[in-house]
Amino acid sequence: FTASTIFFALSRPLSIYLCVYFYRNLRVKMASDSLPPPENRIVVGCGIAVVDYLAAVAAYPQPDEKIRTTSLKVQGGGNAANALTCMARLGLNPRLISKVADDTQGRHILDELKADGVDTSFFVVSKEGNTPFTYVIVDNQMKTRTCIHTPGYPPMKPDELSRASLLSALDGARIVYSDGRLHETALILAQEAVRKRIPILIDAERVREGLDDLLKLADYAICSAKFPQAWTEAPSVPSALVSILLRLPNIKFVIVTLGEEGCIMLERSVDEGLQTEEIDVEILLESLKQQKDESLAIPTYISSPVTRLRANGIATVCGRLFLGTAEKIPPSELIDTTGAGDAFIGAVVYALCSNMQPETMLPFAAQVAAANCRALGARTGLPLRSDPHLASFLHQSSKVRVTSSAT
Repeated sequence: FTASTIFFALSRPLSIYLCVYFYRNLRVKMASDSLPPPENRIVVGCGIAVVDYLAAVAAYPQPDEKIRTTSLKVQGGGNAANALTCMARLGLNPRLISKVADDTQGRHILDELKADGVDTSFFVVSKEGNTPFTYVIVDNQMKTRTCIHTPGYPPMKPDELSRASLLSALDGARIVYSDGRLHETALILAQEAVRKRIPILIDAERVREGLDDLLKLADYAICSAKFPQAWTEAPSVPSALVSILLRLPNIKFVIVTLGEEGCIMLERSVDEGLQTEEIDVEILLESLKQQKDESLAIPTYISSPVTRLRANGIATVCGRLFLGTAEKIPPSELIDTTGAGDAFIGAVVYALCSNMQPETMLPFAAQVAAANCRALGARTGLPLRSDPHLASFLHQSSKVRVTSSAT
């Protein structure tokens, strides 16, 4: 908006209302254009970095069938490497601890990460063996992706990362992140982070060796759809989230991602007053679902007040339950969901570094994940801070914040 436009608005009969309208939109536009990164931007990640061979096909093949690809892409992948690439594009300074071999694939991984602004100086490079890689079959018809992974060899050992390198990696860090792989090295990193009082976020994609030890040290956990029940043996996802907070007293929040269904987040409350109402977590979640506005295409959220959440047969925990929605991506724009969960995690880490409240963090992370689904591969669609889809989200979320503060 130009100064002359604002002056014209002020000269009209409803000038005061127009002034508020123009000011709000100008402030929103300025916020979405700049999106300055947080002051403390260093994130230390530990986990897998691979090469993805992505083959898009018209439909998933039948056994013994020969088909052709509709497109083919070779790019870096791996949960930790994808999440840290997302963080770098959003403006953080991530450092990745991982291992590759001194082969063509390993050099490709390092070059690609460096180009995106990820610090690879803490990588272990083996003179022999092979770099991990994954074949990814992207089904254009059903919008699914199937991964066939080949681990790297030899596996990383904790003593390959010297204590001096470990301390150097953690110097100035705002948060530590692990994808649950390289669990022995990740545990040493997490233990040192606890000593230095650096918060830890764990990606609980599936039950893995050593994951329990990492989760005991974690401040935050983000889970795949199947993990909460598989890990807790609870009868439902919401009751499993209650169980996770009870089992892990250090956890401040746990999020389970549900693809196009969005996410559910349970945030622990430090204020467990005796007067807090108690409600069954299943009933509460159904109540939140009924409040969803199905007409909205952009990500949003619905939350409960702080309450005592009861999971039958488990116990109760005091906290807030959030239901986050995903962006409704038009079918013509939905290309590939590979790495969407990693993008979501990268955005959550950015949100934590920026001290975002959950009300902003969940839609923000959903929008970043949606942007990534608009291109083939786990990184092609990862947005920069100036990405139009992200700027559009910031515009909308800022309006929501202004409206909320005015009511």
